Amino acid sequence: MNMNADVEILLAEPRGFCAGVDRAIEIVERALAKFGAPIYVRHEIVHNTYVVDDLKVKGAIFIEDLDDVPAGATLVFSAHGVSRAVQLEAVARGFRIFDATCPLVTKVHVEVAKLAKEGYEFVMIGHKGHPEVEGTMGQLDSGIHLVEDVADVARIQPAQTDRLAVVTQTTLSVDDAAAIAAAIKARFPNVREPKQQDICYATQNRQDAVKLMSPQVDVVVVVGSPTSSNSNRLAEVARKLGTPGYMVDSADELQLQWFEGCQRVGLTAGASAPEILVAQVIDRLRSFGAVSVQRMPGDPESVKFPLPKGLRPNQNDAD
Repeated sequence: MNMNADVEILLAEPRGFCAGVDRAIEIVERALAKFGAPIYVRHEIVHNTYVVDDLKVKGAIFIEDLDDVPAGATLVFSAHGVSRAVQLEAVARGFRIFDATCPLVTKVHVEVAKLAKEGYEFVMIGHKGHPEVEGTMGQLDSGIHLVEDVADVARIQPAQTDRLAVVTQTTLSVDDAAAIAAAIKARFPNVREPKQQDICYATQNRQDAVKLMSPQVDVVVVVGSPTSSNSNRLAEVARKLGTPGYMVDSADELQLQWFEGCQRVGLTAGASAPEILVAQVIDRLRSFGAVSVQRMPGDPESVKFPLPKGLRPNQNDAD
């Protein structure tokens, strides 16, 4: 069985790596080059199987518990960020530390610390158990209340409501987060909202591209790993618009029956998925019978984040 004749692939723009992911991977690669293997990384550096496996081959060791890091080792914090407790413990153990936390996540951490000093409690919109949520909630010992959906908003019991602020995970569905934020505002009219939303530019841009693409295609394929929040949200965005959406970690997960009767296949990739996987998916779709690839118009992203001190090129830092 093959696809229809003349099936076209429509490539979303933008897709794939964001600036925070680029920077995080480069931090691990530069640390390996400068200090040699092994380099220890707390949690998957970014949520992508291919990226993690590639770095393992190069000498990165991924751990969840700092007990698994030997004394004197080099340690990298993942792009998702860590709690204060993890940070303090790593410093106390004397590791050489490089922080690959995305600067847009750090911005949320800084805001929480600043407002907590002013007596604020927080409502955090996010997914329970996600490392970014654990990192942000772990900036304080108490006073952050997690809500995952609108129903949760009715359940939380802050100690006071005069000083209450909203923060969010950076990789949520833009629409879901807006609905939950509206419910928080309805229950706590004085709540302080972030000046600029916490959902990051890359999450927003990739969801906007899928919204634009979905009505033009019969099916949407998202390249991304099951643990990747922003990739999962892209498939959800397509489905909510009535277009079947499938997420694949690699080209060999594609199933021919998804494309029966399709004329156009939309293709995108989450912010932690490398372009090589997109190319492999295109090759597999061609083997199924797709004949052409068209890129959607879209603005290229120009955001870049600086590397931490000690890993910048042409820089002789004293270690």
